[in-house]
Amino acid sequence: MASGPHWEEQYLALMRRVWLEGDERVDRTGVGTRSVFGATIRCDLADGAMPLVTTKRVYWKTATRELLWFLTGDTNIRPLVLQGVKIWNEWPHARYCRETGEALPLDAFVQRIAEDADFAARWGDLGPVYGKQWVDWATYQPVKGGLYRKGPGINQVAEVVESLRSNPGSRRHIIEGWNVAELDRMALPPCHKTYQFHVANGRLNGLLYQRSCDVALGLPFNLWSAALLVRMLAQQADLEPGELVWMGGDTHLYRNHADLVAEQLSRQPQGAPRLDIVRRPASIFDYRIEDFAVRDYTPHGAISAPVAV
Repeated sequence: MASGPHWEEQYLALMRRVWLEGDERVDRTGVGTRSVFGATIRCDLADGAMPLVTTKRVYWKTATRELLWFLTGDTNIRPLVLQGVKIWNEWPHARYCRETGEALPLDAFVQRIAEDADFAARWGDLGPVYGKQWVDWATYQPVKGGLYRKGPGINQVAEVVESLRSNPGSRRHIIEGWNVAELDRMALPPCHKTYQFHVANGRLNGLLYQRSCDVALGLPFNLWSAALLVRMLAQQADLEPGELVWMGGDTHLYRNHADLVAEQLSRQPQGAPRLDIVRRPASIFDYRIEDFAVRDYTPHGAISAPVAV
């Protein structure tokens, strides 16, 4: 059994710091936040350990389905909707209501996305968000007359797998989501934007820099997903999992999350969840939700809070 402080104490300390010391800010949602700039959490992933928050229930399968969706390069919410994953629904729904002037309830909108492929193609796309940048970063080639045509996309994830295998000492094991040329076409610019990987003593370490972080609702998912990506890459590159380093830029709590913060800070971390990857697929792109099994996860109950769109 691991000794020393529970990793989650770092998460709770960050939540407490943001709530008590954060700068009061007006944000794009109009809800308002308390924000600090520059935060770090470090988690050792050895022996199957994962940064899975226990002071509230985190639906790790939902976060996993989202990560697997990113790896497909798809940017339409329909595959998520068909799996019961709701985390991206508000953005296309808000666009639909804004552009059509129709006050269609969210549940009815999501049902139409599921049942009508043509409707989903028109209204379910999020623009070139995470998956598009990860596996199909746009390139352009010059043609006559000073014009450019679209070239083959760059699969950053595949390139990282290959570089981890062939050149583990490289300082270029990077997956980048912040494509400046396409930000204005995205439903939401990438929050978890830059991943870098580092091999030492046969272990794969991962660092995630997140430009904007909702500590209450987003960060538990982000920590899980980043650690899961490290675990998957390590398996594909024949390495052992090392450390996950999470770094936050604008790290905030929404002002309407007071009840969530109070409840969560009253709880103590419990248990040490472990992840087993029960199969090694042929590639990083062939994992399925059934390949992941979590054990020893006995969290406190879920805590609900509104999402700021």
